[in-house]
Amino acid sequence: MEVNVAAQEVKKFGVGRGFNDVELGLRLRYEIRRQFAPYIGVFWTRLLGDTVDLARREGSQVDTLAFVVGVVRLRY
Repeated sequence: MEVNVAAQEVKKFGVGRGFNDVELGLRLRYEIRRQFAPYIGVFWTRLLGDTVDLARREGSQVDTLAFVVGVVRLRY
């Protein structure tokens, strides 16, 4: 879970004052070997507060659902 907060509004970057967004995510990782671990995941982001108003004026979405796939390669 991640929450972003801004002390001031910055319209140039589409950031409103206060709570900007919340992101919830989940990843599943399987270690094939200790140094090699592929993963899949999903995360949902929702804009909040003044940032929602700025996004709507620009015609942007306020909710986003995304999927991720990757590999973690650790070196020891």
